This record gives sequence, C-alpha cells and structure tokens, in this order.
Amino acid sequence: MRKNLTGLLIALSLCAALALPFVSSAQDNKHHHYKFIDLGTLGGPHSRGSVNGDGFQLLNNSGVVASHADTALPDPNAPNFCYYADCIQIHAFRWEDGVITDLGALPGNNNSAAGSINARGWIVGQSGNGLFDPLLGVPEGRAVLWKNGRIMDLGTLGGNQALGIYVNDSGQVIGISDNAVPDPFSLFGIGVQLRTFLWEDGVIQDIGTLGGPDALPGASCSGQPRNVVVGLSYTSSTPNASTGVPTLDPFLWKNGVMTDLGNLGGTMGAAECANQRGQIIGMSTLAGDVQNHAFFWDDGVMTDLGTLGGNNSEAIWINDAGDVVGSADLPGSQIHDAVLWRHGAIHDLGTVAGDPCSRGRGLNARGQVVGGSSDCRNFLHAFVWEEGGAMLDLNTLIPPGSGMQLTNAFNINDRGEILAKAAPLGFTPNDDADLGHLVLLVPCDADMDEGCRDNAESASSVAQRSPALLNSSTTSPQRRLTPRESVASWRTQMLSRYHLPGLITPNN
Repeated sequence: MRKNLTGLLIALSLCAALALPFVSSAQDNKHHHYKFIDLGTLGGPHSRGSVNGDGFQLLNNSGVVASHADTALPDPNAPNFCYYADCIQIHAFRWEDGVITDLGALPGNNNSAAGSINARGWIVGQSGNGLFDPLLGVPEGRAVLWKNGRIMDLGTLGGNQALGIYVNDSGQVIGISDNAVPDPFSLFGIGVQLRTFLWEDGVIQDIGTLGGPDALPGASCSGQPRNVVVGLSYTSSTPNASTGVPTLDPFLWKNGVMTDLGNLGGTMGAAECANQRGQIIGMSTLAGDVQNHAFFWDDGVMTDLGTLGGNNSEAIWINDAGDVVGSADLPGSQIHDAVLWRHGAIHDLGTVAGDPCSRGRGLNARGQVVGGSSDCRNFLHAFVWEEGGAMLDLNTLIPPGSGMQLTNAFNINDRGEILAKAAPLGFTPNDDADLGHLVLLVPCDADMDEGCRDNAESASSVAQRSPALLNSSTTSPQRRLTPRESVASWRTQMLSRYHLPGLITPNN
C-alpha cells in the first residue's frame, strides 16, 4: 500500500458498515486436514500461550516452538506473588520434533517464560533471579536469552526489573527495563521510568524516548528488521488536561534515530510491528480519545484503517506483502469480527457458525489467517482462513478423539503449521485462566498417515448472523469511554501484555 491509496482507504472506511464477509464462490471447497500434536507440559496441568500477548512469534518456519508451561512444583514466590493464580511454578520450554525441553531459569528456584523465537531458534523471555526489588518490594525479573542451550541474563538499564520482548533474526534482543528514575506517569503505575532497550553481543542500550519519560516496544510479528524498533513513547512530561497523562505517540527507531509517527487526532497511540518493507501497523485514538482505530504507516504517511462501522479496530499482525490482520467493531454494538486489510480494503472474515465475535491473531507470508472465534468474552473455536474460502473451525479439521477443543490460534508459519490452544472438552471458557495445552497442527500430506485421518466432518462456514445467536450483553449499544477511562484501559492492556514477574498484582 502506498500514498495513492490513502483516499481509497478513507472512502472505504466510510462504507465499512456495508462490508460483507470476505468469501468467494469457492467457499464450499474442502480444506485440507491437520495432524494434531499435543506439546504437553513440564509436569503440571497446563502449557501456556505468549507471555507477551498478541503479535509474537512462538513458532518459527522450522517448526520449533517456544513458550512456557507448568512444572510439578509450587511457585517459589507463593502465596503472595504467584506468577499465575494457580501458584504453580512455570518454566520456559522449547519443543522440536516431538521433544519438549525445559529451558530452566536463572540460578536458584525461579520462574521463567519464553516470549518469542527467531528463525535461528534463539529464544528470549524472562526469569526470576531469587531476589526482591528493594524499591518496589516485589520479586525481581530479568530479561534472558536462551542460545545454544544456555541462559544469559541481559542485565538492566539501572533498575531491578527487565523483560525480553523479542529477538530478531540478526540476534538483537529488544526488551523493557526500568531505570530506577522516579516517574509520576509510569506506564505501569509503579512510579519509575520504563525504557526500551536493544541488546547485542553483550551490550545493552537505552534507545531513548520521544521527549517524555517512558517508551515501550511493540511486538515481533514475523520478524523485525535489523536496527528497527517500533513502539510507543511519551512525547513530553506535561499531562493533557483531558487524560491526566502526557501524549503517547507511536515511534519508529531506526539505526539510532527515533521518529514520531504522529497519530490519528488523539493523544494515545502505539506501533505494533514493522515488516521488511518498513511498513508499520499500530493503533491510535481519534480526536477526543474515546475511539481507537488501527493504522497503517508507510513512507511517512499514516492511514486510518477504519472499522466495520463500529467504534474501534485493532491491527495485530503484518506480513511482508503489507497484509494486516486484527479485528474491527460492527455498527452499534460490542460485536467485533476478525478482519483482513489488503490492498487498501477492509474485509470482514466473519465468525465460526454460532459465535458472535472473532479476532484475527496470526498471519503468514501466504496470506493465511488464524485466530479465535468467541462469545465476545472468551475464545471458543480456533479458526483458519485463506483466500477463496470461508472461515473454518479448526476443530472440524483434526482427527476425532483428542478429548480437547481448539479454542484459539496464535501463529501460522509459512509452511502452514499452526500453533493453537486446546482446552479439555467440557471446559468452562475463561481466557484469563488459560486452561489446557498448546498444540501444533501440521497440514496433512497426500498420503495421510494415522495422525492425519480424515474425520469426515464438514468444515464450518462463516456465521449467518441472527438475533438468536446474540445476547443482550453483546448487542448492547457501545458506550464511548471518557478520555481518563481510555487511559485506564490502555494501562490495563499494557499490564496484561507485558508480564514482568515483579510487576504483577499480589494475590489476595
């Protein structure tokens, strides 16, 4: 997408409420099936998705998975500072060719979690170090890199908390650290400045800010270019009267220079990730700070990607072709659908039949989309979509008898392999509890071995919406947040996204 598409995008956003599910006359074609591989755990009940939230590569193109799982041991910080509510110790793991390996943690009895993997199989994340932060009074966390089977503490920027966010294919680690400098506008509400760092070959560097106290990085998507970081930063230390905090703008840091990408009229914005062509996606509030829209930035021009007629949209993943996936609200309600933005147009991908909401979460170089279809609160059915077809419930494309329900999918690599979450049949949906196991779905070849037997079920199609599918909570009119409520919502999202071991709310 280039500058000359800006006008087209604006025109399309005006008629987005009329957008139809993006399917063609080929939508009845039968999709290939998948081999179902349970990645297991490290001795406990659950293996978990990304510790950093959406937009991170946990599955690379070689089929190697990095994440974290429960062990059989109690959390070393129980009962006051458990990593998760079940107070079970968690460790980062690496899975390859049927073998799950506990990556361990820094010396001592500590938690750890992997947040991203690169094409070389390097894994970055976080680990406790057994100490308590004297400033914050909570367990310390450190950014760590697992390389060739060894764990490395990457240090901090002067404080006692750090988190490894992702590692690019050049081996540069991007992360977050506090610097122990007091900050009344701290993005996590902890009273100290949080900065984005770049680590390479043993050297950690604060990449700076747009003029204010804090800056946080975005996600990795399919792999960020070398010497490129995007994210969000305060532009000053002067609070806006409407929000009570300084302006937050998306930034691009490239080869040592930080650029303010601007905004869509509001005072809060964040860049999510960039592709190899330098195109950037993110989100910004509009004027008044009561609506959030996804944006696409290219060659100095920020374009509002619009919605499906409702208040808000979000961009989660971009590939090198400039395709973008995420979700967008429909008119007049709290319903949101997975969407694909391609060649200047927004396409409604629909939902799995029977579900009112959906969200696109991953995208590969072939334009295949994965995500979750939901009741608008909790994911119920993982889906896959590709051009020329309808949204398909992945549960209909795996052999029967697994005893699990695929609830959502995070990643799809360029080989078409899918990393998803599976919960026990009969579970009570609760995304916060993160029940179940991570699973890998491998496309079946023509020979179809035992793990790829056709389950003879027909694939689901795009839901035909009717009032019977929706309840009063999902169809209630949208209420625009006040500017201060928007700030609180953004802070909550960041706290849930960046799970530093020491910066979590103590259990009551």
